[in-house]
Amino acid sequence: MKQPLAYVHPAAKIAPSVVIDPFVTIDQNVEIGEGTRIGSNVTILEGARIGKNCTIFPGAVIGAIPQDLKFRGEETLAIIGDNTTLRECVTVNRGTAARGRTVVGNNTLIMAYSHVAHDCIVGDNVIISNATQLAGEVIVDNFAVIGGGSLIHQFCHIGAHTMLQGGALVNKDIPPYVKAAREPISYAGINSVGLRRRNFSSDTIREIQEIYRYLYLSGMNISDAVERIEAELPASDERDEILQFVRNSKRGVIRGYQ
Repeated sequence: MKQPLAYVHPAAKIAPSVVIDPFVTIDQNVEIGEGTRIGSNVTILEGARIGKNCTIFPGAVIGAIPQDLKFRGEETLAIIGDNTTLRECVTVNRGTAARGRTVVGNNTLIMAYSHVAHDCIVGDNVIISNATQLAGEVIVDNFAVIGGGSLIHQFCHIGAHTMLQGGALVNKDIPPYVKAAREPISYAGINSVGLRRRNFSSDTIREIQEIYRYLYLSGMNISDAVERIEAELPASDERDEILQFVRNSKRGVIRGYQ
């Protein structure tokens, strides 16, 4: 259902059940899935792909060209998954030649005034709180929770099931299952409350705690701790995920609290 005061390009592919409020602008080369609602004064530009049952609040802009001087007008996408909510004035830029797309996953909440820059990959069930800024090519894995007003440096990777304090300045990778806090941003324990809410068993939570004791509380450097974890702790999905994350980190992982 489209209000007469909205503009929808005739080449846009809009499911019949989409609700479009007044003063919306939807450009060509846009696709919007069933059950989605587009609030007033939303702007959806070329390359946007919005899934089913999303809610886009007033003032959001999806698919604007990247704020990257290397961008040369290449055809790229900004993809929003199903059941995702973008609150007031959220901006999601489309990708560049680096990845070709910016992606926000399913069941994700991005709160007001937050920015997702070019080529970011935001996973499923993520919560990004108000006024958070993701620079280019940031990766945020599933179930991460980012506190309000956080600033995430380009190319950083935030692991799954993490909890990041509000106002954080992040310039290193944050491994999965942890809480990150203080200034400079540091390991502050594991996200045990979040893990329990997501039905991780007590045994699994203890195993994750033991892994991070080696990494952050043993006095070893990261490389030595990784070797000891692999040699001394039993293999599990969580252990292997943490080891792979640390080994693949390009910016280096956050350190323990000093």
